Amino acid sequence: MQFETIRVSASGAQGALVLARPERLNALSSKALREIAAAARWFDEQPDVRVVVVRGEGRSFCAGADLRDSPVAEAAPGAGRSWAERREVGQLGLRMADALEQMRAVTIAQVHGHAVGGGVVLMAACDLRVVAEGTVLSIPEIDLGIPLAWGGIPRLVREIGPALTKELVMTCRRFTPEEAKAAGFVNRVVPAARLDEEVARLARELATKPIVPVIVTKEHVNAVTRAMSAGHTGFADGDVLLGTVFDPDSLEAARRYRSAALGRRGDADA
Repeated sequence: MQFETIRVSASGAQGALVLARPERLNALSSKALREIAAAARWFDEQPDVRVVVVRGEGRSFCAGADLRDSPVAEAAPGAGRSWAERREVGQLGLRMADALEQMRAVTIAQVHGHAVGGGVVLMAACDLRVVAEGTVLSIPEIDLGIPLAWGGIPRLVREIGPALTKELVMTCRRFTPEEAKAAGFVNRVVPAARLDEEVARLARELATKPIVPVIVTKEHVNAVTRAMSAGHTGFADGDVLLGTVFDPDSLEAARRYRSAALGRRGDADA
């Protein structure tokens, strides 16, 4: 498969999905969201693939939604789209996360550098998460004047519980891989120099297991978590996002956030 924002490959039982916009810290544009969902469907058509590693190229795993080319910009009221078209654009992030989570193969998020906002949701959509020491994790959506969308809230509540989800999303504070591991969100925290080795070892181990009970276990665990949370409740968060982002208070918050981000990191959006 040929994509513009990601690279995918499959060799025997193992596959890789690489976010390939290092100049943008792998920020997720509308095209990237569509391509990740398409890649997930492509992997499901590869019968030999049992494990897929999801990682980012360059300095960071994923800087979240691309502020220059986001679904929000594509769905702006003045963009000339019908309500139905705008609604579908607003659901792109949720479609991406659902497609990744529902893949047949076991997915491993290999995380380094930064995982911000939508990057954390991308992690949550993977089955297992291995994170390098020193990685910076944060969910800054409220500082941008918007709620966390893309199915992020139900996934975080499922993984770390309601209280910590509220704290991390409401305060927008940074948190460490060690804190995420203690909360049950991360499987392993490893030295950055050993990240590739540790993920490769885990992928090889999983790829040697008998495929049927592995698939059954993945689907069984996912079914139990859905039952515990009374089903997935992120189906309309794209509507909430579009209904919030153009509020004057939200627009001012986004302006302040962008100004601060540019001051901290030059021309790189978070």
